[in-house]
Amino acid sequence: MTEAVRKYLVTGGAGYVGGVVAAHLLERGHRVTVLDDLSTGFAEGVPAGAEFVEGRVQDAARWLDDSYDGVLHFAAFSQVGESVAKPEKYWENNVGGTMALLAAMRSAGVRRLVFSSTAATYGEPVTVPITETAPTAPTSPYGASKLAVDHMIGGECTAHGLAAVSLRYFNVAGAYGFLGERHAPESHLVPLVLQVALGAREAISVYGDDYPTPDGTCVRDYIHVADLAEAHLLALDAMTAGEHLVCNLGNGNGFSVREVVETVRKVTGHPIPEITAPRRAGDPAVLVASAEAARERLGWTPSRPDLADVVADAWDFARARHEGDRA
Repeated sequence: MTEAVRKYLVTGGAGYVGGVVAAHLLERGHRVTVLDDLSTGFAEGVPAGAEFVEGRVQDAARWLDDSYDGVLHFAAFSQVGESVAKPEKYWENNVGGTMALLAAMRSAGVRRLVFSSTAATYGEPVTVPITETAPTAPTSPYGASKLAVDHMIGGECTAHGLAAVSLRYFNVAGAYGFLGERHAPESHLVPLVLQVALGAREAISVYGDDYPTPDGTCVRDYIHVADLAEAHLLALDAMTAGEHLVCNLGNGNGFSVREVVETVRKVTGHPIPEITAPRRAGDPAVLVASAEAARERLGWTPSRPDLADVVADAWDFARARHEGDRA
């Protein structure tokens, strides 16, 4: 059976995850409009075939109308450290922007939403693996802003019949063709270690080696960005009017910082010097997701759980970008 062609607005679709999701929607034959102000995204990150509108999510009402079947919302600032230094920036954009988006959707009669949430809503985990019923106690304005949006969406579903799914990510990595991580500044472990392999960074800092983990370094749950994108498409089909479904997305397996570094050594063939640094405040020892709800409600199972595959795709992207910059 041929899938019906639908039209979707992807806010923040010039960014890493939003761009990969937009590409997956286009590959399924859907029509896609990307709305992005390019404050952290890149115009060349918008997949071919998508209509691109440069603008803020706060102004979504200018473009959103009843021709759209749904919205996938990625437009948010996401740097934890910056959110501590500039909390007002995160409240204004992440919360205020979403409030404006929900109003625009209500006015246009667009009643389906997938929201890019985060594991930062949980804060320090009480138990591991983390389930959706775990207490939410974010430790940064970034996490708090995302949790506030989840509450807003829940109210919209109850009061106005919105069908919505919030997907709480853990550590996203890898690449999908020409779409990969290119944050400025970069703060994610896999691309930082790859910068060492490329000679763009002398060594990788390992923040703390005395955690209660097998090798003393923090353990995190890594998920391939293409698996993440598949979950968003499944969420569009799984949502129900009036319900706000929250699902964690992760592999359910943890990898330590040193395991990530060693995997990069094997994939790239490059030595990766390490520098042991003091622990960073607020870094939990272990963050691993239970993704049972996503499996049961969305029918989602990661198809790329091997860390080496995640790193290999990220390495291909990083090398191509590095060679392009040198050309």
